[in-house]
Amino acid sequence: MPLAVTHVLTTIILVDVYRHYIAKHKKLLTLHLVLIAGIAGLLPDIDILIGYFYNLIGKTVPELFLHGGITHTPFFALIFLIPGIILWKLKKQKIAAYFFVITFGILLHIFLDYLIGGGRYEGIMWFFPFSMTGYKIHLLTYFGLSNLPAALDAVILILWLWHEEAKHKIKDFI
Repeated sequence: MPLAVTHVLTTIILVDVYRHYIAKHKKLLTLHLVLIAGIAGLLPDIDILIGYFYNLIGKTVPELFLHGGITHTPFFALIFLIPGIILWKLKKQKIAAYFFVITFGILLHIFLDYLIGGGRYEGIMWFFPFSMTGYKIHLLTYFGLSNLPAALDAVILILWLWHEEAKHKIKDFI
């Protein structure tokens, strides 16, 4: 299961790489939006906080709000994608960009859980609300590497820091 740092860093790195090497509108895709995308990479795990809240008040968590439930579906991402599209069509690109990076962060989180392992054991409900069937690859479990997530965080962080040093000379800020 990818840890929080993996979700945040992977999202930040991919959005930053897109911004730096591909995007033609760097004024629209600001560094602030890169940070927002990283935070959004954790958004599907809001179901953990929902579970704590239900337990705190002594109630049973509804099945759809258990970890890996509705917040780990593309349906959850649509809550942010649809307003983004509407705002874009209304020529409010700066606000729409927030919704788009949040959508990307959510979808990347879901994909990482699908690929590496995380969320529901049964897998990701890609076709919710039409189907509750879960799909998974869970590579870490498949290869017997369940203890790898902490090391994965470290590798991602080191590679990102190396890239930032090589491209942006971060040593100037130390």
